Amino acid sequence: MNAVEVVAQDGWAELVMSRPERRNAINGELATGMVDGLRALSADDAVRVILLRGAGGAFCSGLDLKDFNAEPPPAWMPRFSGMWRDVHRALYECPKPIIGALERFGINGGAALALAADLLVAGEGAFLQVGEVRQGLAAPYNMAWLRLRHGEALAARLTLVGRRFAGAELLSLGIAHDCVPDAEVLAAARGLAETLAGYPAGSLGRIKATLRAYNDAPADEWFDRAVQAAPGRGPGGMQAVR
Repeated sequence: MNAVEVVAQDGWAELVMSRPERRNAINGELATGMVDGLRALSADDAVRVILLRGAGGAFCSGLDLKDFNAEPPPAWMPRFSGMWRDVHRALYECPKPIIGALERFGINGGAALALAADLLVAGEGAFLQVGEVRQGLAAPYNMAWLRLRHGEALAARLTLVGRRFAGAELLSLGIAHDCVPDAEVLAAARGLAETLAGYPAGSLGRIKATLRAYNDAPADEWFDRAVQAAPGRGPGGMQAVR
């Protein structure tokens, strides 16, 4: 089974992190699959909206520490920092709205993927946790997305405290677009995707391009600000990549 699956719908598509046996934890294969999937969907004129979700009823548990601590290390390990950057560059540069379906949890690196969504639908019992501070690490990609979409006070609240923020709180903070019963997350996210995909051709892309125009930095410069300001070492001795 591929680490990432693309499921075509009518005018929209699902990008599915498909490692349910590892709670969709991030490794080299998943990073490569996400980049390939995002680039293909970004270039597909038939796709107006992308729904990002995890398989097996969970979003993403963060980096797969089993893979990162494996001996011998996986062949992709020396390249992972660049691969993870490619994922976030592809998310940042995607011209289509991205809807995130937050089921159960988005933790550390998984939280960064959820925060990258333009619209996030969260389950009442689901949570985001930017917990790197508890591990003595920085959270540059989480921070970059938070500062792109929100102010410093909210970014500090999520990254300095390191606790879980559940669905209703995410909604009240403006991080989630909607909060629904856990069993209804996918249905609500799919319904939102269908609604947006039914709008006049080109309107979604024009609005997203205008939103990005207000940022003063291209993708690499934007993420470099966060990474260079937060030096540190993560799993496998690489620069902190979560």
